Amino acid sequence: MALDLVLATRNRHKGEELTALLGDLDLHIHTMEEFPDVPDVIEDGETCEANAIKKAQSISKATGLLTVADDTGLEVDALDGRPGVYAARYAGEHASYEDNWRKLLRELTGVPPHRRTARFVTVAAIASPGETVQVATGHLDGLITESPAGAHGFGYDPVFFVSQLGKTLAEISSADKNTISHRAKAFAQVRNLLQNRLVRSVGA
Repeated sequence: MALDLVLATRNRHKGEELTALLGDLDLHIHTMEEFPDVPDVIEDGETCEANAIKKAQSISKATGLLTVADDTGLEVDALDGRPGVYAARYAGEHASYEDNWRKLLRELTGVPPHRRTARFVTVAAIASPGETVQVATGHLDGLITESPAGAHGFGYDPVFFVSQLGKTLAEISSADKNTISHRAKAFAQVRNLLQNRLVRSVGA
């Protein structure tokens, strides 16, 4: 029996990426577009884990359904870990993707390539009414480039260079990104947790 699962995001790009990562499971995937009366969750946590858990619990309580939420941060070593949990709104609350990565590049002006090390961190949380929240984490190490490259992806992808690929995340296809990215690693664990739920539901 298929499980109903809410993706706790209104970001179309992220929704498509998550659906691709989970789409072959026996799930009825719902997006927040189906719940227009459910208010946005204020992401005021100091960590990605805190934000992911808050979103998952809040949306699960509001919809009564199993919910998965995630939050991603970008930690740049030369900036003492900034933008961190504020990555999505680094240049302001209503900043575009380009606004954010351009601010990042400005702040790294003059920093040599070997000191431009960074990592993406994604934390995903699965919540269901009356149950303990389950958490999964994924990381991806890389370097911040001096200029953008590539037309794929979203967010900081054009300026995040992955050494083992020799390309930025925006220079690879969505399918390839979904095999190596921080979000893919976190959601590989989410897949396993959801698969276990499916198995239990069949045996119940």
